[in-house]
Amino acid sequence: MDDHDEPVSMSAETPIGTLIERRLSRRGALQGLAAAGVAALAASPARAAGPSSFTFAEVPHVNDATHHVPEAYEVQVLIRWGDPVLPGAPAYDPRSQSAASQRLQFGYNNDFLGLHPLPMGSPAGDRFLMVVNHEYTNSNLMLPGIGEGREARLRADEAQVGIEMAAHGGSVIEIARDGGRWKVVEGSRYARRIDATTPMRIAGPAAGTARMKTSADPDGTRVLGMFNNCAGGETPWGTWLTCEENFYVYFAGEQDKMPDQALARRYALGRAPAYAWGKYVDRFDLAREPNEPNRFGWIVEIDPYDPQGTPVKRTALGRFAHEGCHHAVARDGRVVCYMGDDSRMEYVYKFVTARPWNPNDRAANRDLLDDGTLYAARFDADGTVTWLPLVHGQGPLTAENGFAGQADVVIHARRAADLLKATPMDRPEDVEANRVNGRVYIALTNNASRKPEQVDAANPRAKNENGHIIEIAPAGGDHAATTGRWDILLAAGDPSRDPGTKYHPETSANGWLSSPDNITFDNKGRLWIATDSGEVRGIADGVYACDLDGPGRALTRQFFAAPKGAEVCGPTLTPDNRTLFLSIQHPGEGKGSTFETPSTRWPDFRDGAPPRPSVIAITKKDGGTIGS
Repeated sequence: MDDHDEPVSMSAETPIGTLIERRLSRRGALQGLAAAGVAALAASPARAAGPSSFTFAEVPHVNDATHHVPEAYEVQVLIRWGDPVLPGAPAYDPRSQSAASQRLQFGYNNDFLGLHPLPMGSPAGDRFLMVVNHEYTNSNLMLPGIGEGREARLRADEAQVGIEMAAHGGSVIEIARDGGRWKVVEGSRYARRIDATTPMRIAGPAAGTARMKTSADPDGTRVLGMFNNCAGGETPWGTWLTCEENFYVYFAGEQDKMPDQALARRYALGRAPAYAWGKYVDRFDLAREPNEPNRFGWIVEIDPYDPQGTPVKRTALGRFAHEGCHHAVARDGRVVCYMGDDSRMEYVYKFVTARPWNPNDRAANRDLLDDGTLYAARFDADGTVTWLPLVHGQGPLTAENGFAGQADVVIHARRAADLLKATPMDRPEDVEANRVNGRVYIALTNNASRKPEQVDAANPRAKNENGHIIEIAPAGGDHAATTGRWDILLAAGDPSRDPGTKYHPETSANGWLSSPDNITFDNKGRLWIATDSGEVRGIADGVYACDLDGPGRALTRQFFAAPKGAEVCGPTLTPDNRTLFLSIQHPGEGKGSTFETPSTRWPDFRDGAPPRPSVIAITKKDGGTIGS
């Protein structure tokens, strides 16, 4: 989502852009972590031929009404906005929508995708529960007669607000592969819709504290719904971690009337809302419920195998604009969750559980994420990354600085990281550990707001419109370690026009990318990158792939190009590497595009039909593995 506010970080620490340019000026980015002495973590065998291990015919840079894949591949639309999820769901009718029908149908702007094998715990085969985030709504594209632009959301009436709220949240669907094709299993007992009104439990250090209490919930332990769920992740015990990102845009009110104005400013509350929800629903009006925003911006844990289970907001993992929550397992069995705060000049975090997970007793892991240590990252110019603990009573996180307990630390996680002098980043989105090479990768999408005074001669990218990817090697290969080494995998942009880009020298004219957003790894440990450039470079968003070791390191190649106006999200490969699932979000977005006159009618291409966010499955025509 593009509702990423202007910088509100109070930190005076050196921005990551400055550190990048210091390091890039000292030695080429393609030396990477090998030059820092850590490439031995994942030595690669010699390639048989050519610099890249990928053999697909590269897709050209385009920007048109439909999607594009290499000739040897095909695309199947698995499920679209408005398709049935639950029994009794009416057929999709874009001109006869209601909140009641939308609660039974697939939501809007699908983002994160996760695969949970069926039966639970079985070796991954041909049946999965697919979990899907529904991030936000483009009212101008989904609602007839509401007009154009993002401001169309502010024109929604009460009934339309109900539809929007029902279209947020998430879905659980059962999918099965038959003869190389995928289908949604109708009538699955696991099918579920979660929206902005679904009852949830609040757990962890913030639960039951004063800042979490409202008139509807005087105990501060129950909340209705989740929204703006962007990327996500999963736990080793098979639950879904879904991430609330830009929650502040849903609340209406005046910042100078908030009881804690410093907290409101740090989380951009009380600025112009992006939705009309506060007109019709009291809890989205800051004047009526000033604590309600404190109940959003969390990681939500959901058990996809229990359709009646109550989702839980895990407050120990901190409150910010969450983008992704991917796990790794430390050497001693503790679980480590990596997270990004997807706003300009914000931070990278990780959470380490207090005790190991139990692979033999799933119930024993039920509340594992309520107890542990939250850290923010500091990146130093010598290539060291240090994880700074956000723990009440340690360092500046004391009552004298406004932190009465750990609840204040997690609710004010951004301010806590400010005081610890973490490194401000260029919109950290996905942060994910590679289980093949043991390293961690951070997709930093962009930061055009970085000002000239924040850079020097060694940092020429004052306006980082294209982003970059950072690579971390944890000390000793242990994800619980509090130090490590970092370097730059690539610096994105068009080499013909953007200064400071860094790629493999054999990257083609179609292989450069802008604004890396979501990432994933195939079963060989190779990197797949989905972009969210907003077409700022005149090309469609897409998916790119590259090796992370060997002669093809950082040689990005374009595998997929999205339809006009769309962002590509949630790249997920099946364990056998034979299917790549993608979320295609907000197709048709752009200036002047409306429900009646969209810039594309993808994927249906029927007269009068609006574009529909959808999940697609990409397979190779000969049934082979994706990419090679």
